[in-house]
Amino acid sequence: MAYEVRLFATLREGRGRVVMVEAAGAPTPAGLLARIGVPREEVAILLVNGRDGAMDAPLVPGDYLSVFPPVGGG
Repeated sequence: MAYEVRLFATLREGRGRVVMVEAAGAPTPAGLLARIGVPREEVAILLVNGRDGAMDAPLVPGDYLSVFPPVGGG
């Protein structure tokens, strides 16, 4: 099963805007993000299907992630 991971801001650098990640069983957001090289500490907001999500909650087919880094600025 392929899961859609939507990346925002600096997380897109070198990865793209949308990444499709193949995974079997019931993967977790943390597992999918690790497969595409996004460390947990770089994630400030995680949405699953547009709602607040947990890094270790199992996903079901059809779920998609939206991932945002911390906001920086001066």
